[in-house]
Amino acid sequence: MITDKQGEEAVSEIELWANRITVSMDPKMQASAYYDADSSTYVLRLAKGNRVLLFRLSEAQIQTPKREEECEKILKRKIKDLSS
Repeated sequence: MITDKQGEEAVSEIELWANRITVSMDPKMQASAYYDADSSTYVLRLAKGNRVLLFRLSEAQIQTPKREEECEKILKRKIKDLSS
């Protein structure tokens, strides 16, 4: 579980989690997040220089204890996509 918080309250914890992983893989990359209430998803933004990649994680992915590994794999794959 990345966070047990919901909606906007979860964004700061998700950003901390994403940046910890992102910086460990590529110190020049930054991650940010926001909550999209219309779709009940968290939009993650990876940026490196002038390149940006956006993707979504659902509330279920973020809040389910056994799915943190899945989220981490997705994030790492997106980091690699942006780095190449």
